[in-house]
Amino acid sequence: MLFDTDILIWVQRKNLAAARLIDAAGQRFISIATSLELIQGARNRRDAEVYRSFIREFGFTILPLTENIGHRALVYMEEYSLAHSLGAMDAIIAATAVENGLVLCSSNRKHYKAIKDLRFKEFKP
Repeated sequence: MLFDTDILIWVQRKNLAAARLIDAAGQRFISIATSLELIQGARNRRDAEVYRSFIREFGFTILPLTENIGHRALVYMEEYSLAHSLGAMDAIIAATAVENGLVLCSSNRKHYKAIKDLRFKEFKP
């Protein structure tokens, strides 16, 4: 399963349901875009290290940005950015899930609802 950035943030905020969801996942993946968003959201070096150690401790695999993912994300942006307010990082995350044959788990259904080829699991905190 590919986890959206918001799921990891819910865990950092001590949401037990989010932690159990991650715990129950056999394989845990995040997009490089999620890693970038977490580092960008860090207020200082300590926060950045907390995120890095969290990724290591939970055994997440960070999936890289490939040519296919980049191309698919661009197609998603061209198709959905204006009509559905799809953001660039969300396009990359969705493209990462689709290109790797993974279900995307997020509590932000509205970010991804227009993408028809995306398998989606909604988390309700």
